[in-house]
Amino acid sequence: QVQLVESGGGLVQAGGSLSLSCAASGGTFSIYAMGWFRQAPGKEREFVAGIGRSGGNTLYEGSVEGRFTISRDNAKNTVYLQMNNLKPEDTAVYYCNAGTLSRWYVKFIPGDYWGQGTQVTVSS
Repeated sequence: QVQLVESGGGLVQAGGSLSLSCAASGGTFSIYAMGWFRQAPGKEREFVAGIGRSGGNTLYEGSVEGRFTISRDNAKNTVYLQMNNLKPEDTAVYYCNAGTLSRWYVKFIPGDYWGQGTQVTVSS
């Protein structure tokens, strides 16, 4: 069973940057694709970014593409989300997930393992 712990959230002004981390333990990290999701108050949880097992394939939700970068370090069992040019609409609780990529790497399929989330607040 995989345990995931997110960190790095906080309060930032619009246009600023934050870097999130998600540390995994209790399982074989490199067999999972990893994803980041977010949930704003009153809204459903939505996909943000995903990365394949080796880090060679990445996916992004349209509104974050070009601003966010997902990466991973399998030696450290950690996945990262670098967020630049943040906007107030990026405000949410951010969660990481251990899952899989679909065939042809066009979709991230979440698995059962979620972290507890980290709050990101972007002020205007």
